[in-house]
Amino acid sequence: MQKLFNKIRSNHWVVMGILNVTPDSFSDGGEFDQLDKALQRALQMQQEGAQVIDIGGESTRPGAVMVSLDEELARVIPVIEKIRQHSDVAISIDTSKPQVMREALAAGASMVNDVNALCADGALAVCAEFDVPVCLMHKQGEPETMQDNPQYQDVVAEVSQYLAMRADACIDAGISKKNIIIDPGFGFGKSLENNLSLLKEMPRFCAMPYPVLVGVSRKSMFGMLLGREVDQRLVASTTAAAIAYQKGARFFRVHDVAQTCDALKLSEAVA
Repeated sequence: MQKLFNKIRSNHWVVMGILNVTPDSFSDGGEFDQLDKALQRALQMQQEGAQVIDIGGESTRPGAVMVSLDEELARVIPVIEKIRQHSDVAISIDTSKPQVMREALAAGASMVNDVNALCADGALAVCAEFDVPVCLMHKQGEPETMQDNPQYQDVVAEVSQYLAMRADACIDAGISKKNIIIDPGFGFGKSLENNLSLLKEMPRFCAMPYPVLVGVSRKSMFGMLLGREVDQRLVASTTAAAIAYQKGARFFRVHDVAQTCDALKLSEAVA
C-alpha cells in the first residue's frame, strides 16, 4: 500500500475497484455475492487497472439496514482469502465494525475504508495495531435516514472540519499521519447541491495534508441532475472523476474501472 501512497503523493492517480459482496447494494447488489463470481470480478478489475480492491459486506446505500457481525464476516472473509490465493493486489475492507477490520486484516486485507471514520469503539485501536492505511469518510446521519433532509450551513467547511477532527483522533490513537486518507462522502447525507459544492471545491480538500479519495461512481446525484438510472451513469461518473482529478484528487473508488482509467489517463496527459 505504501507504494500506492507514494504514487498519489508524486501526483499520480490510483483507482480502487468496488466489490460489493452484498445482496442489496444500490448498483451491483447480488451480482458478486458468490465466491467464484467475486474472485472473477476482482481479477477482472485488477486487469482493467484497479490497484486496490475494496470489499464490502454491508450495504451503506440510503435506506440500508445494518447486518450482523457474523453475517458480514461470512460475506467478506472467504472473498479476501480467495483473492489473496490468486493475486497480490491490494485489498481494502469496507466496514465500520472493528472485529471485521481485525479479521479482514488478518486474512490479507491491507487497508480499512470506513464510512463511519473509525468512530466505533475499538476501531482506532485495531487500525493502529495493524499499522495500515485508513480512509475516513464524512457522512451526516445513518444510512436508514441520511438522505431524508440533510442540512448544512457551509457543507465544504463542515465536512473539512469533521475530517480534520477525525484525522487528529487517528493520530492521537497512534495511527501514522502517512496512513490517513480522507473522503468527503458524496451522497452520504448530502443533497444534490451539497454534492456539487463538494466537487466544485475539491481543491479545498486537496489542500489538506492527506490524500483525498473521491467516490462518485454511479451515485444518485447523477440521477437527480441528469435523470439517469443507475446503469446509465457511466459518462457522468467518469466525467466527474476527470473533473476531480483536474481539481487535485488522485484516489478514485469506482465501479467502472477500465473506463475511469481511460478518463484519468487522458486527464493526466493534458494536465
